[in-house]
Amino acid sequence: MTVMSKRNLLKWAALSSVAAAALVGCGKKEEPAAPAASPEPASAPAAAAAPEPLKAAWVYVGPVGDAGWTFAHDQGRKEVEAEFGDKVKTTFVEKVPEGADAERVIRDLATQGNKIIFATSFGYMEPMLKVASEFPDVKFEHATGYKTAPNMRIYDAKFFEDAYLAGIIAGTMSKTGTIGFVGSFPIPEVLRNINAYTLGAQSVNPKIKTKVVWVSTWFDPPKEGEAAQSLINGGADVLLQNTDSSAVLQTAEKNGKYAFGWDSDMSAFAPKAHLGSAVALWGGYYKKAIKEVMDGTWKTERTVWGVKEGQNDLIKIADVVPEDTRKKIDEIKVKMKAGDFEVFTGPVVDASGKERLAAGAKADQDWKDKIDFYVKGVEGKIPSGK
Repeated sequence: MTVMSKRNLLKWAALSSVAAAALVGCGKKEEPAAPAASPEPASAPAAAAAPEPLKAAWVYVGPVGDAGWTFAHDQGRKEVEAEFGDKVKTTFVEKVPEGADAERVIRDLATQGNKIIFATSFGYMEPMLKVASEFPDVKFEHATGYKTAPNMRIYDAKFFEDAYLAGIIAGTMSKTGTIGFVGSFPIPEVLRNINAYTLGAQSVNPKIKTKVVWVSTWFDPPKEGEAAQSLINGGADVLLQNTDSSAVLQTAEKNGKYAFGWDSDMSAFAPKAHLGSAVALWGGYYKKAIKEVMDGTWKTERTVWGVKEGQNDLIKIADVVPEDTRKKIDEIKVKMKAGDFEVFTGPVVDASGKERLAAGAKADQDWKDKIDFYVKGVEGKIPSGK
């Protein structure tokens, strides 16, 4: 302790003694000093209001269920929720008929403040186009269509790639030389799949024939099952479909035949009949679209993704499929992912014998959009359009 410190200490002690004596003389007790009040904390800046989540809505033609087209889209919606968390608020309406009901539902979703709306069926195109003109600040997305507007764009997938791969398996597994296809509506999207299925089968068995039964619906399990039974009764022993349920696959199993899942993994519904499932994986596109709305880069365009972009694939190929066929599938997938394999490569000849694509030519998107014919080997006539 320094000299000055000792001095100050003695001075402090003397003053304390005097003060204590004075208090006792007045009859007062010394109260411990109240701790100094803490200064009021500076007012925290008002918390910034959390931004409102982006409201996004989906319109489904069928029930979500546990397999098929609508199920696959809803898996994509769930991927959006997982990716963006509380930055996005999603909703959906299922089992919406195409036509007037679709227009009403889409308009209602826009009125509710949704900033982006996905319509997931071809028949929603015209209703969505009409509503889009009424809500210029809302982004509209239509699956598998071909019409756009300043605030409406389209997205699609190369399902025909999966159909071609399934065809290779069908051509290998068929014992009758006749394969079957349950079609929904005679639109280019479905005709592409029928033709690709046939071309794939003919790549391993040029004599393969394809029978088609149209059901004029996307989702009607009893009707799809009846169509499958009709094809089997007509000699088809490996079936594919462009409809939304597992009814075709289950009907094949009941008859001891083979078939494929469509749009999602359907292996559990008919494990003995199942040769593979053509799956649609929408999550990647939906996350891209939502991000573009959030960062202001959304613009009208057309997106058509395939195996290359991870949009679709043929999965869970059954063990009963010969190893050399599985190897062939893998080799073609590698080429598809590299962009080196085009299903519709000439010569492509239609059912009447007319050449539709010259030898060596590769079909562009415009050619695929206008397919209105069966390739050679598909039996029957195409009914009038939807």
